[in-house]
Amino acid sequence: MLSKEKLTRNTMIKTLIDALEPLDYVHAFYEGGAIAFNRLDKWSDIDLYLVVDDDKIDDAFVVVETALKSLSPIEQKYEVQQLPWPGVSQAFYKLKGTSDYLLIDLAVLKLSAPEKFLEPRVHGEATFSFNKSGNVKAATLDTDALAKTLDNRLARLKDRFDMFNIFVQKEINRGNFIEALSLYYTLTLGSVVDALRIKYSPFHHDFKTRYIQYELPQKITKKLEGLYFVRDEKDLVEKYRKATEWFNEILKETEGER
Repeated sequence: MLSKEKLTRNTMIKTLIDALEPLDYVHAFYEGGAIAFNRLDKWSDIDLYLVVDDDKIDDAFVVVETALKSLSPIEQKYEVQQLPWPGVSQAFYKLKGTSDYLLIDLAVLKLSAPEKFLEPRVHGEATFSFNKSGNVKAATLDTDALAKTLDNRLARLKDRFDMFNIFVQKEINRGNFIEALSLYYTLTLGSVVDALRIKYSPFHHDFKTRYIQYELPQKITKKLEGLYFVRDEKDLVEKYRKATEWFNEILKETEGER
């Protein structure tokens, strides 16, 4: 087993390549996440995608875990349940002696799975370690369907905001400031973020706050930060008012643009 100093992301990936590439049922292996957006840093985890024959998902996980254990014991494994994409299984791994940030986020995909997480406008430019047949490709993005999705999402945002944003004020009136603050983050600011996403980064319209500091104009993220940091009850009341006004402004602008 390698020492902590030698157990780098490149070592982990090469070890997995050596174990996986010779297998007939393994078709492609690639990395996404931070590296796909050219934002790799010392805090980045390792986002890996493995495409295998439909009946070999479990076998693939066994091979991956055996390879990882040859480097260092698996200190923790976390399996993700109820993924929204058919034919995709996901697990996170933390190896003993590595940085807490250097997690392995592995998605094992059936060859027949329609989603391969390769659309560059959504997932960035993936780095392939191998693509044996060359036929593991991104599905063509249906821009008409995306436009319809955005229009429907915008309409539902407006309806939800009109119906439920008052819940924040209701709990402020009652003096229930913990509940009011929670609702302010989920309902009010959550709606603001979703509306900003549609306006400025439509390909990531459902990414919530993920990557938001990279994809929104700096003055917008600064304004948003100011609304997220709440000092006390009085500050909550004022920022709730400002965020509510801002949401309606964004909605009006975006509806006009669309």
